[in-house]
Amino acid sequence: MRKSPNRRKFRNFANTGFTKRQQKGPRRALQGKLTNHTQEPIGGEPFRQSPTSSKPTFALAQGVKSSSTLKGQTGEGREPNTKFRVFMAWGVLIAAGVGLGFNLYHLQIVNGPKLTQKARSQQMVNLRPFMPRRPVVDRNKDVLAIDRPVYTLYAHPKLFDKSNEKMAQQLASILDQDQSELVKKFQSKKSGILLSSSLSEEIADRLTSLRLNGLEFIQKYSRFYPQQDLVAEVVGYINIDRRGQAGVEYSQEKLLERSVQTVRLSRAGNGVLMPDRAPEGFLHFDDLQLQLTIDSRLQRTARSALKQQMDKFGAKRGTVIVMDAWDGSLLALVSQPTYNPNKYSKADISLFKNWTVADLYEPGSTFKPLNVAIALEAGVIRPEDVFNDPGFIQVADRTIKNAENKRYGRINISQILQHSSNIGMVQIIQRLKASIYYGWLERLGLGQTIDTDLPFAVSSQLKSQTQFLASQVEPATTSFGQGFSLTPLQLLQMIGSLANGGKLVTPHVVQGLVDTNGQMHYLPTRLVPRQIFSPTTTQKVVEMMETVVDDGTGKASQIAGYRIAGKTGTAQKAGRVGYINGAYITSFLGILPAESPRYVVLALVDEPKGKNAYGGTVAAPIAKSVMEALISIEQIPPSKPMPQ
Repeated sequence: MRKSPNRRKFRNFANTGFTKRQQKGPRRALQGKLTNHTQEPIGGEPFRQSPTSSKPTFALAQGVKSSSTLKGQTGEGREPNTKFRVFMAWGVLIAAGVGLGFNLYHLQIVNGPKLTQKARSQQMVNLRPFMPRRPVVDRNKDVLAIDRPVYTLYAHPKLFDKSNEKMAQQLASILDQDQSELVKKFQSKKSGILLSSSLSEEIADRLTSLRLNGLEFIQKYSRFYPQQDLVAEVVGYINIDRRGQAGVEYSQEKLLERSVQTVRLSRAGNGVLMPDRAPEGFLHFDDLQLQLTIDSRLQRTARSALKQQMDKFGAKRGTVIVMDAWDGSLLALVSQPTYNPNKYSKADISLFKNWTVADLYEPGSTFKPLNVAIALEAGVIRPEDVFNDPGFIQVADRTIKNAENKRYGRINISQILQHSSNIGMVQIIQRLKASIYYGWLERLGLGQTIDTDLPFAVSSQLKSQTQFLASQVEPATTSFGQGFSLTPLQLLQMIGSLANGGKLVTPHVVQGLVDTNGQMHYLPTRLVPRQIFSPTTTQKVVEMMETVVDDGTGKASQIAGYRIAGKTGTAQKAGRVGYINGAYITSFLGILPAESPRYVVLALVDEPKGKNAYGGTVAAPIAKSVMEALISIEQIPPSKPMPQ
């Protein structure tokens, strides 16, 4: 059978290099184009003969690639592109891996420690829990200072479920505030109105029980002084930053502050602390208290007696100090006027200074017993010696006189103290070489600062040895307590040496740290008492001082059945230049019991008014009241049979 030429042509076209799979696409394209070109169905004649040629030709539609173009779409033509794409993909992956590795190295090795520290600081918090200050108690465990919870109270009227008027009516009586003023506050703004900055726990509980909406309580701790002004000069106060500013609150702050360690706690992602990670017992604190030597009962009596006499004589200020001369412990220390440490912000700032340790004055005649002890110890006089007192004495270019120009004639040493004779004292000290006398004054501590646990103590003043020895007037005036100055507490310390056998002890108010069971856990270290006078000398001086109370200027301090030694003083008050005209400091020093001396009492009143304002009339009655209370508190037995 003869083959059709058209079939040969088609076979030749099929052998142009297309595979069977590759032919399908072009064939479908060709068929479609041919159909469009011939306007015949696909099953029609696929070829037509050109008018100018006897050979059949393909009627290729526009857009159909030639064989040369189609050849580029074969398997051989696409292979280089595929390899390039694979290499590119691998290159990107390798580069990303290298970059990731470098970044990991940078994060883990280079910046690792810094980032670790930063992460820990974000995940951990340093917590130093609040620890209340230790309480302060007196010798009988009565509380003098303690931390207690108080509340800051805010009102938010926008949250009230009652009218402003009704809320003000309910709050006014409890807060002790004016009802109309509260209404004005509630109308002034809708939120954040401060009603009280230190609301007590009792009042806060009362308000909470009312279940009123719109009230906010913020708890904090505040230092509270239940005795108010009773021991303010001793205890002091703390400021808003909880730092001691006066008294033992200042000087003993290390003992009053409980030690607490900073604790690192973990916190969750929302910042909430995780208490289960806290060390066990980190919030527990001790029950130690700072115990003082002060007796609140004696303190109250001393303040009452002092205030009464100050009011009677219109005095500027005054003080009473009671010391146990055996160990230097202070049983009472009162200064008037004073302040309430619970309201320190309203007090006169000058009252914060305890002037018994911070102010100097000339002691006057109360220093005379010490000069007698110096002369006896130095051996220049004997207890039975007699002196002539004509009422005046000439020393260099000065004429020294007795108070009110009195003359006593021939008097012994006891009578010199009884009548407070200046002339007799000058004659006694004139028997002592000035340089030796100056050495004794230094041994007593003049010109030095007293060692005590009360803050802000100042140094006493004594002229230099050159000045003292250059003039005969200096030893003469020093003999009756003028020309030098000291603090009331230092004078008490020196007189205490006459009551304890000649030792200079350390006046103090801190007993130590004690727990609630009474066991002492800390005792302060104090200086060993210095022996100044012999017991024989001090006993003789105390016996002489006893005659001052029995027969001299100190009669107002007599207590039936008890032997009391004492010395009065009415000293001119020194100013910046010379002495202040008409200004005196009246004082009385008492020692009891005289047969076995132990307690020393100093009563001092500054600038009393009136013609009868003397140490024996102003200060001695104060000391008597205090000594009567001391006898009762300490159960001191009578020295002699009580009168019936």
